[in-house]
Amino acid sequence: MNHPIELEINGSLHSLCLPSKCTLLHVIREHLHLTGAKEGCGSGECGACTVLVDGLPVRSCLTLASEVQNRKVTTIEGLAQNGQISRVQKAFIDLGAIQCGFCTPGMILTTHSLLESKPQPQEEEIRAALSGNLCRCTGYSKIVAAVKAAAAGSYSVPQRAGNYEVVGKNEPKVDALEKATGAAVYINDIFLPDMLHGKILRSPYPHARLLKIDVSKAQKLAGVKAVITAQDLPEGRFGPFIKDELVLARDKVRYAGEPVAAVAATDPDIAEEALSLIEVQYQPLPAVFDPLEAMKPGAPLIHEDLENYFCIAPVDREGNVCARTLLVQGDVEEGFRQSDVILEETFRTHVHHQSYLEPCGAIAKKEASGRYTVWSNTQGVFITQARISEALHIPMSKIRSISPRVGGGFGGKVETHVQPITLVLADKCGKPVKIILTREEEFLAGRPRHAAVISCKLGVKLDGRIMAKQMWHVYDSGAYSCDGPGVMGFGCLMARGPYRIPHLRIEGHCVYTNKVKSGAFRGFGNPQTSFCSESMMDMAAEKIGMDPVEFRLKNALNPGDKSFGGQVLQSVGINDCLTEASAAIEWNQKKDVGHNAKRRGKGIASINHISGLLAASAIVRINEDGTVTLQVGTVDIGQGADTVLAQVCAEELGVSVGDIALVTSDTDATPFSWATTASRLTYTAGNAVRKAAQDAKNQLLELAARRLGVDKAELELKKKRVHVKCHPAQGIDLPELAAISCWVTGGPIIGKNSFLVEEPAFDRSGFHGFAFGTMTAYIFGAQVAEVEVDVETGQVKVLRGASAHDVGYAVNPQNVEGQIEGGFLQGVGYALFEEMIFDQGRVTNPSFSDYHVPSSADSPPITPIIVEACDATGPFGAKGVGEPGLVGVAPAIANAIYDAIGVRITELPITPEKVLSALKSKRS
Repeated sequence: MNHPIELEINGSLHSLCLPSKCTLLHVIREHLHLTGAKEGCGSGECGACTVLVDGLPVRSCLTLASEVQNRKVTTIEGLAQNGQISRVQKAFIDLGAIQCGFCTPGMILTTHSLLESKPQPQEEEIRAALSGNLCRCTGYSKIVAAVKAAAAGSYSVPQRAGNYEVVGKNEPKVDALEKATGAAVYINDIFLPDMLHGKILRSPYPHARLLKIDVSKAQKLAGVKAVITAQDLPEGRFGPFIKDELVLARDKVRYAGEPVAAVAATDPDIAEEALSLIEVQYQPLPAVFDPLEAMKPGAPLIHEDLENYFCIAPVDREGNVCARTLLVQGDVEEGFRQSDVILEETFRTHVHHQSYLEPCGAIAKKEASGRYTVWSNTQGVFITQARISEALHIPMSKIRSISPRVGGGFGGKVETHVQPITLVLADKCGKPVKIILTREEEFLAGRPRHAAVISCKLGVKLDGRIMAKQMWHVYDSGAYSCDGPGVMGFGCLMARGPYRIPHLRIEGHCVYTNKVKSGAFRGFGNPQTSFCSESMMDMAAEKIGMDPVEFRLKNALNPGDKSFGGQVLQSVGINDCLTEASAAIEWNQKKDVGHNAKRRGKGIASINHISGLLAASAIVRINEDGTVTLQVGTVDIGQGADTVLAQVCAEELGVSVGDIALVTSDTDATPFSWATTASRLTYTAGNAVRKAAQDAKNQLLELAARRLGVDKAELELKKKRVHVKCHPAQGIDLPELAAISCWVTGGPIIGKNSFLVEEPAFDRSGFHGFAFGTMTAYIFGAQVAEVEVDVETGQVKVLRGASAHDVGYAVNPQNVEGQIEGGFLQGVGYALFEEMIFDQGRVTNPSFSDYHVPSSADSPPITPIIVEACDATGPFGAKGVGEPGLVGVAPAIANAIYDAIGVRITELPITPEKVLSALKSKRS
């Protein structure tokens, strides 16, 4: 029953008639269409729904609308006064405190309330006040800095001197203002006329035969417009490497949480009720949950038709092993014979969820033309288009894929999630359909990081030279291969680390189990292998009596050395990364061992990664007033790619970032770009944009040369003007030149470029079953951590960290620092407490109350260090940085724990129980 209620929101009175259990968040979003407050968890854990009630922050998802009658409610939309944003909003924009932006409104409102009550808070007070507002992107460092700046009332944005006008500068993110004011549109902020709501029925069993699905009762429920099962879909299989996955389960289910049916209804609650009316008969089957058990003869077979699945490249597969990779260099047995010391150890890592704050979702609509438009929070609009096409047998030309703003991804939104289901429901209903996953569904059916078992054998000389390395990897892919063959293969490629090792044998297996499928997550297999490799580096250094930093420097790559696979490396900054990171934490100073039960230690790890992979393209159009439209098919998920690409374009054309209009994330309106993943956009899309801008610039100079009667070589384009180099007064302003091209001669100037990483190729003579063609633009990094370990409780606290990364050239240093800081904190969570827990294949902690995402209270001081070993093949010498900030954190922490208490933890996460158990074993 509905009841009348009057609410004051942002200074306006609203008379509404609402159910008694209606939440304030529902009123704000669904009735008033104020979308700045977000629903990230639905349980008050993430803080994305924060609003102010009488000046105090509250969780609007837990607050009943009836509770705030006769009280003043302020949302982010009401914070600006007289058209001017607040000092807090401005500080967040200026100081790089905004990445994906999904948490930003809640963060800003909480900060506003804090400064109203305590104008000059201490850092501890800031972190405590913000601890209920989660941010998955930033690492909180820049957020805390922005709060301090807003409190101070005056601040400056640091800038560095350089040879360029735009690149290399701390330009504010081009989308920061809309995110700071709540105007940014995410998938759940889109409301279409007559839109229906979809829900998905999921299997309760990890492995079972599907005997019968009866949807008749659900179809009869008032408000239900469509119910679908696999029988309503073509048998189209999809996947990035092996085409083994179906949109809805057919014949059997392979993990608890697998989609079995879906409904569309006029209301989400009706859709939920309809799910309960679908009757499914299952025949439970034997299941296997450990990848080592799954590899044994006689293990339950998860994919009987594995040999018949289409693969994008030849794959060595058998039984539950869906892919095997072997990488060989030199003669590993000879290398061990030459070694003075040989060490062997086995390490285990766990399932780690991306925990982006914005749940996955999609809206699909069938157009009058018969085409389909699909809006979704995806990391690749073209990948989404392709996967829908292959899954549903619809030509790609019939599918338009669009991405609004994306509230974080970290790899988890690269592949399709609910888009195909949403499209089929929309097609059947003839109306738009929206599906937004719950936080529980994100854990039950997302694509988290692969668990792994990795064994390593390392041979070294007493003088510190590494002679041989042998590794055996097993990656748990879950019920479907997804990115598994690539993750496993890339983990194998990175297994050498940033070192010269003459003899290598690296073997990897990607294995099916009856658990949720795993996928891409920041680092793509490298964090697992680096945990093993970099722990072994410390073990070897101790064995031969050498300092861990010295040991790494002795074996570190230099310019001119070759990668694993024979590529010559010219841009190599690993030595500077090691030196600067260790100096930032006073590595060589006498160690503070701590006191009483709390012991301190320092640890280091160094890593390599790549940023050159696959294709991107760009179009640069010079408008008739001299401004620029940049069309590029990339998706900015918070890392600042839009800003970096605008800077690259602006620098090349002699204009400002404000002169660039970006058109992105739309398969109908932009040229092709592969996904936002693999730390690749700055390098690949940056190259495409720069070359497209150079194409447009060349046309401008040719036109100007004709108009001025001079040779093109005599001209340059700077500050919106083409002029003769030796006679700057002789020239033409860019707006005039652009107008001439549009209206007088030649036609509008359009530059374009398609860029594909093809060279340098791998020497594949020692590569077997490796899924990628080639990679380039190697990134290097070093992470250090100082920890405090309580030997009585087993608790580990990271006191401080430093992270140095060779990024080639920092196009936007503030962005780079934000990526380094955010990656480091995600690495802290990976190392110490983030873990998906399973019981017989079922996830038992599918919420932020049970799955611990780091808050501002968990974030240590982090020193980001930018190392620039210019890569001549990158735009202005730039490489990427998105993933590496996480990769080496876990082994750095593990090494620091060993330094503190003398026990080696070989299994992640490093929980207090594992620390206490290791200490007990050591004492006994």
